[in-house]
Amino acid sequence: MKPRLIIYNQISLDGRVTGFAPNMDLYYGLISTWQENATLIGSNTILAANASNPEELANDTADNLQPVDPHDSRPLLAVIDSRGRVPNWPAWRKLPFIRGVVVLCSGATPLPYLERLAAQKIETIVSGEDHVELPTALDELNTRYGVQVVRVDSGGILNGLLLQAGLVDEVSLLLTPCIAGDQTTPFIHTPEGACLFPLINLRLFHSQPVGEGLLWLRYEVLKG
Repeated sequence: MKPRLIIYNQISLDGRVTGFAPNMDLYYGLISTWQENATLIGSNTILAANASNPEELANDTADNLQPVDPHDSRPLLAVIDSRGRVPNWPAWRKLPFIRGVVVLCSGATPLPYLERLAAQKIETIVSGEDHVELPTALDELNTRYGVQVVRVDSGGILNGLLLQAGLVDEVSLLLTPCIAGDQTTPFIHTPEGACLFPLINLRLFHSQPVGEGLLWLRYEVLKG
């Protein structure tokens, strides 16, 4: 069974996710709304965090790491890394606000990388041939780990892929009163000059002023 999937981003009025100072306390203060069982991100987000926090996320060993505890109420960190790009999984596995890491891979994932993940006691889901087959991977998160709610904490590429695949149930936006003007980081990435997917209709079901001039908007994705 596919988990309920929520895209959640703080954006500027022109739909950008960078180019302004986000209110991180407010942003993360709202995530308890969904009581998520897993946070889904892409490898680009992990690599960006590695670059911005090199000491905190320095490579670490797998000593004393245990398998994912099904009775732990903290969310899983589910990361799409089909190309085997992330070097420091044990450091991420030890973060206090997650119960474990699951790396989503495919048939194209290098075998030495999969073997290293196994040696580091990092769990994996392999689905798809050339890239991760997202519907199957999400079903497996539910079957293997009991994941019922997934919050997406990532950028425009992953947001676009999930919307294109019809996997998104809710789009939640923390609208910030600024115009960023950053053309490189839209909330949803599409090929230049092209439409990534047909029109997707949404239904607004929650609108709330929060913080200093911000607006929290929640939309149901209408399907069919």
